[in-house]
Amino acid sequence: MGSRLSFPVFDADNHLYETEDAFTRYLPEQYRSAIEYVDVRGRKKIAIRGVISDYIPNPTFDVVARPGAQEDYFRNGNPEGKSYREIIGKPMRAIPAFREPAPRLELMNELGVDGALMFPTLASLLEERMRDDPELTHVAIHALNEWIHEVWSFDYQSRIFSTPVITLPIVEKAIAELEWVVERGAKVVLVRPAPVPGFRGSRSFGMPEFDPFWKAAEDAGVLVAMHSSDSGYTRYQGDWTGPGEMLPFRPNAFGLVSVGFRPLEDSLAALACENVLSRFPNLKVAVVEAGSEWLPGLFARLADAYKKMPQAFDEHPVDVIRRNVYISPFHEDNLAQLVELMGAEHVMFGSDYPHPEGLAEPCSFIDHLPPGLEQDAVEKIMGGNLAGLLGLGVKV
Repeated sequence: MGSRLSFPVFDADNHLYETEDAFTRYLPEQYRSAIEYVDVRGRKKIAIRGVISDYIPNPTFDVVARPGAQEDYFRNGNPEGKSYREIIGKPMRAIPAFREPAPRLELMNELGVDGALMFPTLASLLEERMRDDPELTHVAIHALNEWIHEVWSFDYQSRIFSTPVITLPIVEKAIAELEWVVERGAKVVLVRPAPVPGFRGSRSFGMPEFDPFWKAAEDAGVLVAMHSSDSGYTRYQGDWTGPGEMLPFRPNAFGLVSVGFRPLEDSLAALACENVLSRFPNLKVAVVEAGSEWLPGLFARLADAYKKMPQAFDEHPVDVIRRNVYISPFHEDNLAQLVELMGAEHVMFGSDYPHPEGLAEPCSFIDHLPPGLEQDAVEKIMGGNLAGLLGLGVKV
């Protein structure tokens, strides 16, 4: 287990594993057929509106990959060309700490983590697979939020901060959901980094239509997290590779190159280019589990757009991202470059625990920080920035 550091550690990227009833316990009776677990040749699969999904190979999470199983793969690559199964090694049975807050808190104590954002795992498949039914999407997401609130709460002992999901297709319902979770203690909400589906097709959440939601989020003082998800970009990839759903555990090389973390880039570009971050300068946005290697290219493109079309912007788009956005990078990223671009005050460590893509020892992230970084900057990245955003007594 990880040793405790000499200062508070707040992890911007932890995950829970949903139970089988996470989506259905509070789903109204008339919608029960929309989400089901079915048997396929002796294995349970999740079916959304009658369509079986392979998004997560084992959606029951009874057996899972070990935390940090791919840590070396992401840092050093795969020179031997091993299969995914060979890389992750022997799986483990899910432990109570992956399912419930009290045992998770005990595990956090052992790992030396004082607080963490707690993201769902399977929930990221819902919105894309319901995109043509906005009403159902809002109902299903609310049912999930009720489950999260009952099982995890949105603020467990001021140490575990679970992230209720806010889906945006119908703006009035999104605002009502935001109000519902805030009333129950939510300090952070999860918004999918993707175009927003609606009754007349998709549109950007940077359009004025969504201003009432962003205003409500700013007024509530909640942190808006945009976590890597199924953002629907497999549709665009499918024009090259053929149709199919996003399969994060069966990546293909073309997808890694062509799509990568483009949904996060496009989401930030929408917020900056459509002046959302200027209209709501106190809105705080966290980019989680999307790395940061794309940031220099995004900044270069935004600067070029500003150079050619300054009249389209209320402020320089790079400046507003540096002001409003906080990035939780991968441990294998060029962290010195990120700190230079964003400033240490806008970088937050995230371990992705207990997912196999993350760190087996969350506090080991400190070993990957740039050498020579001032202690004050180290403490901000490892916890102070996130604690401040959550209103836990640290100034941001």
